[in-house]
Formats: sequence, structure tokens, C-alpha cells
Amino acid sequence: MSNGRAFVFVGGGTGGHLFPGLAIARQIQVREPDAIVHFLCSGRPLDGQILGDAGVSFECLQAQPMSVKPRGLVRFLAGWGPSVRGARQCIQRLKKEADEVVVIAMGGFVAAPGVQAGRVERVQSLLVNLDAVPGKANRWIAGRVDRVLSAVLINDRDWQVTGPIVRPEALAATQSGEARRAFGLDEDRPTLLITGGSQGAGSINAMMLELIGSQPGLMVDDKGLPWQVIHQTGMADNQALVRAYEGASVKAWVGGFIEGMGDAWSAADLAIGRSGAGIVAEAWANRVPAIFMPYPHHRDQHQRINALALEGVGGAVIVEDVNEPRANRGAICQVLSRLMHNRAALSEMGKALEQLGPADGAKVVAGVLLDEMVGSKARGC
Repeated sequence: MSNGRAFVFVGGGTGGHLFPGLAIARQIQVREPDAIVHFLCSGRPLDGQILGDAGVSFECLQAQPMSVKPRGLVRFLAGWGPSVRGARQCIQRLKKEADEVVVIAMGGFVAAPGVQAGRVERVQSLLVNLDAVPGKANRWIAGRVDRVLSAVLINDRDWQVTGPIVRPEALAATQSGEARRAFGLDEDRPTLLITGGSQGAGSINAMMLELIGSQPGLMVDDKGLPWQVIHQTGMADNQALVRAYEGASVKAWVGGFIEGMGDAWSAADLAIGRSGAGIVAEAWANRVPAIFMPYPHHRDQHQRINALALEGVGGAVIVEDVNEPRANRGAICQVLSRLMHNRAALSEMGKALEQLGPADGAKVVAGVLLDEMVGSKARGC
């Protein structure tokens, strides 16, 4: 029995590919409550946790990242065929349930076999590019879909720019004092948010461990109020950090994963983190000054480029991660001292972020899917 339209989101491996898809899906369902939304993700446990917590239907593909190393290449090739077949079976099933099926590629290694399945099944497909520098998978996908949208401007591409895509759960929705209490913190003290994303960032964790133990006078603002911390560490053992904060008498919430990122952003006066598309979009949307430490091992340095717009208006500072705790401590200590001891400067940085405009990319993508791709002919094989 036909039932409107079905939207298959394909992506995973990190929250950075899944959370934007969930944000778009939410906007689709606001406008079209009868729409079917389904996710195809990787087999990594984090994917299942994120999608399960979101309450959406999903299934895992056997896709593996592309690698030129022999073992990695074998794993990629071994996972490609089963992933295409699994995605095709999903699309075939949804064809029986819906009038129309659309595949939405959210980028990365899971998205590529999903797009190939969509081509074989002759359904419409769309790529949502999130980073300022498209990766290999997205460049391959872009030539095989009906439409490409990008959260940010790509100078050598004529892709439509949507603006940042932010999940509703990561938007500040409470007063800062109430949000701080949700983390067991004092409602009237300045708060530092530290996050390496859904998987954590080992070098940032190690840097903070070094910093807290060696710079006890750093964590006080220009009015003498002690700073407190919300620190998302990823799934690595974080007990050393817990002890370090306690030993330095720094009040802190330390945990592997933050469920209520909206409260975390609402609580924050300043953030430290990587600069994947997700955290950049969230700092942009919530107008929170940030110190970005891009992942240092990407050849294309796309995380650094992601953060340039925020740094360009004066709302963020980019600090190189040299992957050595003491060196990182020295580099970031000067920036932290300048900002944490000058609340007026932080206020100006927050105001500067207002120049960037709205972060409503999820609504824009949903509009394209619902208003511009209806009944159009899908690209052939």
C-alpha cells in the first residue's frame, strides 16, 4: 500500500555524518508527518547508539573505509558488494511502501555504496556535503547523484549552499544557569566546554590533563570567579581527568558522551574542540566563542578550513594541534589566559558570530527534498 514518500539517509562511522541527517529528517517530518524516514549506517556501535537514542528506524551496512593499504583495500572491497546489495534490498522494500524513494547521502564511506544502490534501483539521490573541503567519497558521489547541496561554500564547485546543519538537540533552549545545574555545576560561574566530538579527541584530553596540573591560576576570570568545566572525553578512560580536576579544585562534569548538547552549549561561555563540520556549526548556531584545534592528520586540512569563517569574523581562534601534550599546553595557555581573564573579549566574540547569519541548513535541505525533487526523473545507471 502506497504511503507518501520515503527518505533513505546513508552515512555513518561518526556522529558528524549522522546528526545532520537526523536534523534534516526532523524537518522533513515536521512538514510531512507521513513521510517514511530510514537510515543506513555503519556497523560501528556508536552509529547504533545515536540512531537508537533518536528513535529512528535503521539498519547497518558492511561498508568499510577506502584504503590504499593492502589489508584496508581488501576490507573495503569485501564490504562493497554486500553493502550495495543491502542498500538495494532496503530501497526495494521501501518502493512497496511508498510512492517515491529518495536516497540522501550524508558523506563518507557508508554513503558511497548507498548511492550506487540508488543508481541501480533508479531512484532519486542527493548529496549533502558538510565539510569545506569535500573528501574523496563525496567527490565520487557528487558525479553520481541528481543534486548536490553543501553546508558551506566550495570555491571550485557550483553546489547550492544551505548554511550550517544543526540538530535541534544541540541548540541552546534553556537559560545558562539552568543548563549548568543540569551538569551539577554552579549556575553563576563561567563555564568552559571541551569536546572532541562523539568519538573524543585524545590529544585534547591529554593537553587538558597537562594544563590542569600545571596552571592552577588559569581557571579564574577577571572578577575572581573560578571557571568550571564540561568535558566530553569520548569513550576512552577518563578517570585521570576526573582526578586532575578534583586535585586542582576545578568543578567539572566529565563524561564520555553528552546527551544534552543544547544544555552544554547554553552553559558554555567558551568552547575548546576539534573543528569538524558539526562542532563548527554548533558554535556558529549558539554564538559561543571557540578555540578550535583541528585534527592534525588530515592531508587536506579540512577541519582547519571549516573553522576559517568563524575565525574570520573574530568569533574563534584556531590553534594547531601538534599532538604533544606539553607543546599543546604552551600553545593554548596563552589563548586561554587572554580569553578566560577577559569576559568582555568573550562577549565581543559572541557578538561577532552574529555576523554569520542563521544556521538553518536542515530546513533548506528539507525544502529542496520536498519541494524541488518531487517526481523528477532519477539519474540512470
